[in-house]
Amino acid sequence: MNLRQRIEMLGRLGDYMASADPAWVSAKERAFALNPWFVPAFIEQSVDNIVRQYLQPALLEAWAAETVNPRNVGVVMAGNIPLVGFHDFLCVFVSGHRQTIKLSSKDNVLLPHLVGRLTEWAPGLKETIVFAEVLKGCDAYIATGSGNSSRYFEYYFGRYPSIIRRNRTSVALLDGTETPGELDQLADDIQLYFGLGCRNVTKVYVPGGYDFLPLLHALRRYAWFFDHHKYRNNYDYQLASYLMNSRFYMTNDSIVLLEQKELFSPIGTLYYEFYKYDAAAPARMRESLEGNTDIQCIAGHGALPFGAAQKPLLGDYADGVDTLAFLTRIP
Repeated sequence: MNLRQRIEMLGRLGDYMASADPAWVSAKERAFALNPWFVPAFIEQSVDNIVRQYLQPALLEAWAAETVNPRNVGVVMAGNIPLVGFHDFLCVFVSGHRQTIKLSSKDNVLLPHLVGRLTEWAPGLKETIVFAEVLKGCDAYIATGSGNSSRYFEYYFGRYPSIIRRNRTSVALLDGTETPGELDQLADDIQLYFGLGCRNVTKVYVPGGYDFLPLLHALRRYAWFFDHHKYRNNYDYQLASYLMNSRFYMTNDSIVLLEQKELFSPIGTLYYEFYKYDAAAPARMRESLEGNTDIQCIAGHGALPFGAAQKPLLGDYADGVDTLAFLTRIP
């Protein structure tokens, strides 16, 4: 396939993902049955963003780049949110490389189903997209995992051209002038996918004397999380820990707000930290946060708009590393 044919194929895949085809509906149901974190609403959220932001032919034509030296790229995918590895798959596919994919056991239904559709439409793709439990003999690697697994990836893949990612998270910088609508959008940034994504906001920076009640009210939109047993177990465990350790906390009975210097909050908790406000303080804070390699996104006025954290565009690369440029430079 040449680049134009691949883009046409991706546009067709987008139409399929937006459809109510019974086989696709069944695949999404299986994904939820195997992983209770993949609730239907969040599968649809991920699919909708992929269709709207990734698989529009006009967007792909403006973004795509084709390699002149096709190689076999090994891709290790995470499984924290539905189809979290789709962007890596897309980058390798559109650039014209072959790929060997190791899926996470938490997300091993949706992408194989979609690849199955592609290979039905174009049987020759079976030789260019392969799933495997062990990645061997690849010319380059893209691996996403935790801080611990990234050291493993460095050991095994570091001598090859590679992109190796570790845990990241996102934050929000508030100045106290946020509207109710913006706080509703911030609630999405915090709670979509149960807060499990690297683009989820796990900590907010607020000016001294900040009134948390409007934010707690906005977060009540996700009160239905309390009916989700895995989320509820995490919430109850964290709350019990805070009570036993006499920590001051705030809650709306579905999420706990806790003052903390750390960035990575556990499921069911949102960290916050006060800063001394003056007119120049938000800009200084943004500059400081942008230099933190643990941070994927910063939401707030003058930064990423509220509500956009979990709606990445084609050019929003994980860890800020241009995956497509990397793929075009593989020797």
